[in-house]
Amino acid sequence: MADGLAPARAGDVLELDEVCGYVGKRANKVWTWTALCRRTRQIVAYANGDRSEATCRVLWGRIPKAYRGCRTFSDFWKAYASVFSEQGHQSVGKDTGETAHMERWNNTLRQRVGRMVRKTLSFSKDESWHDGVIHWFVVTYNSSLSLNS
Repeated sequence: MADGLAPARAGDVLELDEVCGYVGKRANKVWTWTALCRRTRQIVAYANGDRSEATCRVLWGRIPKAYRGCRTFSDFWKAYASVFSEQGHQSVGKDTGETAHMERWNNTLRQRVGRMVRKTLSFSKDESWHDGVIHWFVVTYNSSLSLNS
């Protein structure tokens, strides 16, 4: 995942959020957890799974070490407070604007990947395909940003 990822800099901030997709049918929710660097707008790490603390820990484990010291902002979902350090993490409401770039990225994901739309008939048939599509989109998205900088 780190291929093409801009190096971390002092003062970088990560915005965290999760967005729901489906595998097979609407009852089978798969959450895509993401960490976005505010400066570069690149997705630093992502993890697919349920909406539990365990999946949040997978996300933490995938964040490159250079980015782990960054300040982080997320919504009030309790898993973030359990996994991310108290010193560097802050839970905030959407009205603060601290997660605005992450929310915008969620909209981009929904616009460009049909299986992530809230009311859709486009479901992934199995989790490996779902993971593959998300991976492909993140890599393509990140590389398009690095080409423009």
